[in-house]
Amino acid sequence: MESPASAPAPVRILTVCTGNICRSPVAERLLQAGLDQVMPGGFEVTSAGTRAMVGDPMQPLSGDIVRTFGGNPDGFVSRQLTSRILRGVDLVLTMTSGHRGEVLQLDASLLKRTFTIREFARMLDVLDERADSTANVPVTPDGGSPLSANTAFWRGLPARAAAVRHLSLPADSSENDIIDPYRRSPEIYHQMEDELAPAIVSVLRHARLSRR
Repeated sequence: MESPASAPAPVRILTVCTGNICRSPVAERLLQAGLDQVMPGGFEVTSAGTRAMVGDPMQPLSGDIVRTFGGNPDGFVSRQLTSRILRGVDLVLTMTSGHRGEVLQLDASLLKRTFTIREFARMLDVLDERADSTANVPVTPDGGSPLSANTAFWRGLPARAAAVRHLSLPADSSENDIIDPYRRSPEIYHQMEDELAPAIVSVLRHARLSRR
């Protein structure tokens, strides 16, 4: 049994958009809420923006979406994406392909750990359909802990996901992106929700399937 001092660090996931007040905060709070149910203490989900509205709260309509799905938008503060924030991150999920490029400009070493959230979700769906996820279910080693197994599983997940990229390509590259609703109508926020929510559901489903 591991002591708290020797317990593994949580899996660190970063979500990225432009202003860090509409899309990435929704992804952050809903992923954190869902992953906390799968493995309490096993994940740390944060977010940042490539041109952040630093210090601003989440947009009210984004906060409403978070509440609708059982998350908590309170206390959110926008922050600017920096190379320091990227240091030590296990997985980066961006809202568009353009954001992915901006992440890699700051830290090229994250090439194999950075995806748009929609493409990553499709890859996980392929893994689930092929039952690859159950073949890679975390196994707790003798003397280890479920947290250790979870960390090892998620740190290997980007490579397993990327291996099925060719099976998850969209008909149109725009299907990799989440629309930006900033300063737009409530209908565009609903479109954002319709694009983002299924991707979050896929990530959380994979997490549940891998937690045996």
